[in-house]
Parts: sequence; C-alpha cells; structure tokens
Amino acid sequence: MTTAQAANPSWFARTEAWLDDRGKGAWIAVMVLGFIFFWPVGLALLAYMIWSKRMFSKGCRHSRRAQYHGFRAAMKPSGNTAFDAYKADTLRRLEEEQDAFEAFLQRLREAKDKQEFDAFMEDRSRAAKATNGDESLPENATPA
Repeated sequence: MTTAQAANPSWFARTEAWLDDRGKGAWIAVMVLGFIFFWPVGLALLAYMIWSKRMFSKGCRHSRRAQYHGFRAAMKPSGNTAFDAYKADTLRRLEEEQDAFEAFLQRLREAKDKQEFDAFMEDRSRAAKATNGDESLPENATPA
C-alpha cells in the first residue's frame, strides 16, 4: 500500500470506518435500510457482516481502522537510530525501485503505442497506394 492510498482511502473504506465508529447498531440499521429499499443490498450487507465477523464480535472497531493505525505507527521513529536509518534506507530504495519500474512500464507502453501507430500508418499508406493504383486506370479500361 502506498502512502497516497493510506492517506486517501476509498469511499468504501471511509464508509466502513464511519460505520465501525458508530458500532454494530449502525451496521444493523444500514442492513435493515438495505432490505427495505432494495433487498439484494440488505442481503449483501448481511453476508459482508457475517464474512467480516462484524455480526458476532463485541465491537467493530478492529477492522481497517486498525490497519491504517498500524501503517501510521510503522512510520514513527522507533527510538533505535540504527533501525530507523535501516528502515529509512530500505523505504528509499523501495521507492526508487518502484519509480524505476513505473518508468519502465511507461517506456513499454510508449513503445507499444509507437509500434501500433507505425503499423496503422503502414496499413494506411498501403491502402492509399492500392486505391491510387485503381484510380489511375480509365473507367472503360480493364486491367491486363
């Protein structure tokens, strides 16, 4: 997970965290409203609540919110300067590798686009030559 993803979670993650903050009652209320307005939504929420163990747990506050908290905690200094230096160096190296890989993918996409464009232009010029060859004959003449 990148820093941008952790800082800006999706609408689903934000909604899930909002419902978790309000507890199991909020989940049940949303599920009942889902059944009232469109029953497949209520059924999907019930299945999700059972699958994610929100239905039978004491509280809902242990889900993704704890994961985001764990990510933030991992970015704090540990107090051990050698480990913090190693962690910073490793994160920097991983970011450089990610940037290099993204640049490689961009070059790969550009090469593929250029190849497709060159093939299109070649087909177009081939079709133009074929059309020009047919138009150079008089209308009443037949090719030999």
